[in-house]
Amino acid sequence: MRQLDPKLEEWLAAVNAQIAQLKADGFEPTPVNARESLANLTRAFVDPGPQKMVVTDTLVRGGEYSVPVRIYQPQDYIKSTAEGAAIIYCHGGGHMAGSVTVYDPICRRVAEACKRPVISVEYRLAPENPYPAALNDLISVVRNLGATLDRKGIPHNGRWILMGDSGGGALCASASRLLQHQPHTIDAQVLIYPSLDYTMQLPSIEENGRGYLLEKEKILWYFENYFQGAENPWLTSPLHGEFTENMPATLVVTAEFCALRDEGVEYVHKVREGGANAEQLHFDDMIHAFLNIESLVPDACGRVYRHVAEYLQGV
Repeated sequence: MRQLDPKLEEWLAAVNAQIAQLKADGFEPTPVNARESLANLTRAFVDPGPQKMVVTDTLVRGGEYSVPVRIYQPQDYIKSTAEGAAIIYCHGGGHMAGSVTVYDPICRRVAEACKRPVISVEYRLAPENPYPAALNDLISVVRNLGATLDRKGIPHNGRWILMGDSGGGALCASASRLLQHQPHTIDAQVLIYPSLDYTMQLPSIEENGRGYLLEKEKILWYFENYFQGAENPWLTSPLHGEFTENMPATLVVTAEFCALRDEGVEYVHKVREGGANAEQLHFDDMIHAFLNIESLVPDACGRVYRHVAEYLQGV
């Protein structure tokens, strides 16, 4: 029998009542209130991250757009040489919300846990910048980050780990899908409750698509704003692409009560079938976006950071 974490159950009851009242009052979703919602949620439930690290803002130039990034260097890394791949982090937000600022505490936690630099990407958001702008930004960062780090005097070995949650996970998986067909510099990818199926066909969309924070109608709204050029959802979905042995090693974090759960499960199977390594870390009592409500579920969040760090040690 499925059992939601009791703290989440109580919190969701209040959230769902508030959502029902907003809808009754004629609430209309917009990019502004979507961005405010994610920012306010994260600010309320995620305390500021570790402060003892060097933080640098810069631009990654060389593509169609100069991409703003924030670089986190933990103390353990500053004192050592660059032996492992650095982490390129893509924040969540359904391709419409989120930012480097919103995800600052999360990226600080990742950097401290993994003892590697984390490069947080301020990719362009829809609807102002629809597909494939954000994906192009990530690929540009992958291709040009080395020169940027050289310019800032930050040591690196020219290898990267892609990491992202929700819509950011979608960008990472989409980039890996494209880069697998050429020599690439991606050692691994970490996808946290990622959005991988733009066709919205798998059972968890229906099973968990109402009452668990990320709802089916909101997912559809995100996709309608992201895809504005009559793109084929089968051709753009990372889940339905080709999988070869040149895919990076993959860790997928899934949550039982997440509408995107089955996409992550199926993706792990397909990476393995294609000949690359893939692992799954599943939380049987969590919902989507639980990293953004850390004070409610601190143990689960801590487990994510520890497991990611342990996983990347073996990559």
